[in-house]
Order: sequence, then C-alpha cells, then structure tokens
Amino acid sequence: MIVCKFLARSAFLVVVAAAAGSASAAQCTIIAAAGDGPTQGIAEVMSTNGLKNIIENKGLKGQGPVKTKCEAGAILTECRSQQRACK
Repeated sequence: MIVCKFLARSAFLVVVAAAAGSASAAQCTIIAAAGDGPTQGIAEVMSTNGLKNIIENKGLKGQGPVKTKCEAGAILTECRSQQRACK
C-alpha cells in the first residue's frame, strides 16, 4: 500500500532543450524525465519509462544512450534520465 502511494506521487518532469548544429541536428532535442520512488530501482524505472513515453508521444526516436543519475533523498530517491531524440 505504501509503495502504491509512492508510485502514485511519482512525477515526470520534461525538459526540452534545442540542440545546435547541422540541419539534421536542428531537428533533434534533448528530452529529460524525472521519476521518484522508495528505492533506486523503482525511481530508475519511473524515469526511464517516462522518458520513453515522452519521446514516443512527441513522435521522436531516441538516439544514443540513455543517461541516468540518481540522488537519494530523506524519504524518496529521485532519478533523472535524458536522451537525445530526433524526428
């Protein structure tokens, strides 16, 4: 029950930054998502799945590796994942 409450409170943040460069790079952006959970594993799954959903919903395709960083908080662990995505 507690895990369900934590999962229900998990939030996804979207950060979109335009990538500079050539004509093909002009259609690419860096997409980021954050997820939190009672354990690092859950927080990591929430952030990477959120990232995957955001990229798919924007009609983009992920390019390169997904970068994930996690920080333990007092109660929850927060992870942020980001990946370059292009049309």
